[in-house]
Amino acid sequence: MITTSALNFSGISHGFFTREGGHSMGIFASLNCGLGSGDEVSLVQKNRSQVAAEIGVSTENLISGYQVHGVHVAVVTQPLAQRPQADALVSNTPGVALGVLTADCGPILFADPRAKVVGACHAGWRGALAGVTDRTVEAMEGIGARRENIVAVLGPTISHRAYEVGPDFPKPFRDQGKSNSRYFTSSLRDGHYMFDLPAYLVDRLKAFGVVEVQDVGLCTYGDERRFFSYRRATHRGEKDYGRLISAISLRAE
Repeated sequence: MITTSALNFSGISHGFFTREGGHSMGIFASLNCGLGSGDEVSLVQKNRSQVAAEIGVSTENLISGYQVHGVHVAVVTQPLAQRPQADALVSNTPGVALGVLTADCGPILFADPRAKVVGACHAGWRGALAGVTDRTVEAMEGIGARRENIVAVLGPTISHRAYEVGPDFPKPFRDQGKSNSRYFTSSLRDGHYMFDLPAYLVDRLKAFGVVEVQDVGLCTYGDERRFFSYRRATHRGEKDYGRLISAISLRAE
């Protein structure tokens, strides 16, 4: 579990979990927390129980959404019978942990330590472009947070040097603003680009008024020992891949 001093507030637990220390085997070894993967469900549940214990909540209180690369945010006030279809979760309820699953996309954990409001966001390029980070901040404000008091930390994400995209990929970003061209550099393949998703996410949060934004600066693609990577699995022709979990919770008194 990777933690950061930026989120080490009294009454808040958080962690960007690696792939290490779990029960899954093979391509899912070992802390695969993705219920949507082809891994054995019983092993995924054991892994999630382990994560819940480290965060300090009961297993049923570790909530993650059914992620669709969209912008919907679910407000979580209690354990849920079914996963909400949402790419971001927010809460002001102690004892509930919010989790997001990633394998190259950006996991972002949020906290307003004064208002005691937390959030977690899954941001791939589609969600990032559509504004899932903006919607997460707004949802936190809706339950008492103040934008200027929110701290956001981006966890392990595919890095600029590993994220090659095709000729048409930059257009919607450039249509959003000419300055977005700075997130693209030419790749070794003609007509292709390297995309800096972490920088885009950090800058977008700052532009939206989140004063303290940090990036842990770890690449999922390049560190196979610690992280799952969808793109690495695709390049190898593997049939599936594990999912990392990042989680944050208000501690129950």
